Amino acid sequence: MIIETINLTKRYGELTAVNNMYLNIEEGECFGYIGPNGAGKTTTIKILATLLQPTWGEARVCGQVVGYQSRKIRPLIGYVPDFFGAYSDMVVLEYLEFFASAYAITGRERTRIVGDILDLTDLTYKREALVDSLSRGMKQRLSIARVLLHDPKVLLLDEPASGLDPRARIEIRELLKELHRMGKTILISSHILHELAELCTTVGIIERGELLFHGPVKEITRRARMGTRVLIRLAGGQEVAAQHLQNLAQVKAVQVDDGCLSVELRQDTHDFSFLARALLEKNCAIQELREEEVNLETAFMRLTKGIVQ
Repeated sequence: MIIETINLTKRYGELTAVNNMYLNIEEGECFGYIGPNGAGKTTTIKILATLLQPTWGEARVCGQVVGYQSRKIRPLIGYVPDFFGAYSDMVVLEYLEFFASAYAITGRERTRIVGDILDLTDLTYKREALVDSLSRGMKQRLSIARVLLHDPKVLLLDEPASGLDPRARIEIRELLKELHRMGKTILISSHILHELAELCTTVGIIERGELLFHGPVKEITRRARMGTRVLIRLAGGQEVAAQHLQNLAQVKAVQVDDGCLSVELRQDTHDFSFLARALLEKNCAIQELREEEVNLETAFMRLTKGIVQ
């Protein structure tokens, strides 16, 4: 187990930021950590990065215990916070060489490693640019480049795509995909849920310090599915059609929203072809009929609102 927490709790006075958390992340996973603002994501990541001590409970990274073996953990991790930091008077090359020297990487090895990291993060053409002149997206890439210098096994990324424009988010996402292919274990928190669904193998949902769910993306969407729900768009007569469908034995509820019918079927009903037949009998012009897709964003909203028990 690369990351493991046992009864992990962090309190600030009367506020419990993380409460009795049990979390396991296997080697090579890309783990998406999602939750509302103030849910405890950053606190968890800072504990795993050895920047905070738990109030009680235990956190392990690569088998080493946070607090007792933090010096052994730090060479194994790369931590990217949700803000860039200082060193704005350096150029990109100086910035990376400075941090490489902090990891005791010297001479030709440092030159080679810095060059390789610049290539990997697509920053070679900015090697002589002042750090302060970089866009936010490039600064985020430079932050990731910095933590790759010592070839860590684990990457802890706190909102790396926050505030980025669409192009910069895509570039960060592709970089993280490449790092995952290289075998890095990645824990990433983000509010951009559709990108996490594409990037991550497993996810965890946290709310008010409680870990509500931890598992594969497909499992969370399955859990959030509340029976079969069908979306129907008609050319007109939505209210009449809704009343007709509501009277069918297989239909639990019908809602009309912005001209679209949302039909919830009863628990034991999975074949919804009867809906089309029923509407055609009433001469309704069907423009669209499809089963509702439950994606990560939908699952997140349902689970954090407590709809799924």
